[in-house]
Amino acid sequence: MMKVIFLYLQILLFSVNIVFSQSSAKNIDPFKAGEILEYRVHYGIFNASFASLKLSSEELDGKTLLLASGYGKTIGLARLFFKVEDYYSSYFDSNNVTPVFFKRNIYEGGYTKNLEVNFDLQSNKAIVNNIKKGTVETISTEKNIQDLISSLYYLRKNFSEDNIDIGDFFTINMFYDSKNRELLLKYEGKEIINTKFGKIECIKLMPVTNRSRIFKGEGSITIWLTNDKNRIPIRVQADLLVGSIKADVEKFSGIANPIEIQINNWWIRK
Repeated sequence: MMKVIFLYLQILLFSVNIVFSQSSAKNIDPFKAGEILEYRVHYGIFNASFASLKLSSEELDGKTLLLASGYGKTIGLARLFFKVEDYYSSYFDSNNVTPVFFKRNIYEGGYTKNLEVNFDLQSNKAIVNNIKKGTVETISTEKNIQDLISSLYYLRKNFSEDNIDIGDFFTINMFYDSKNRELLLKYEGKEIINTKFGKIECIKLMPVTNRSRIFKGEGSITIWLTNDKNRIPIRVQADLLVGSIKADVEKFSGIANPIEIQINNWWIRK
């Protein structure tokens, strides 16, 4: 169960492939090197996992890129029953958020995977180096493809409410586990949610899910992005057949823009 829960938490934090507002993308920097987001994942009343995303400026093949480093692990009692230790790295161009190099090295209850992906966006190809199996293969990709991590930053930089109405659906394009994947999501408008920092106005997104042995069905998963210049994924929640999981931002630092938070009926910028 923990393996499936943690995998879906990772998959939820990614991008949409719709018609974005380019003027908005040019004028706003929603993130910068030095940003750190830390998440606490709850399964019911239990702390189940910890996850973090860190941005830094790095050189790769003579180019200055942003490196997003993702790390996740089970904690507490959950770690005794199912150990998870996952590492992700995504190098991407900061101007238009296009992926260049992606790494995934995971341990989930004895299951391991160690992959490196080089993206050739001009040829729409991905070169996948499966370090565990010792194989290399070239796979055709969709246009405007994103990897699992870069897609989150692509969403944050480009999403605009100007091009979508409440109740509209859109699709995502991403390259994950050596495959092109597409998922339908629904824009649910705005909502003010309670967080440990205070009340925060958010954009609400809902991936379309089918009923399965894990999820209840449509509307089982919800993502909240801060409705400000940062577009931080402040909360992710999944309703399961048995209980629910919720990932909340526990700490943040180095963000590009202040977050507006309501405390005692007063809105402050933090």
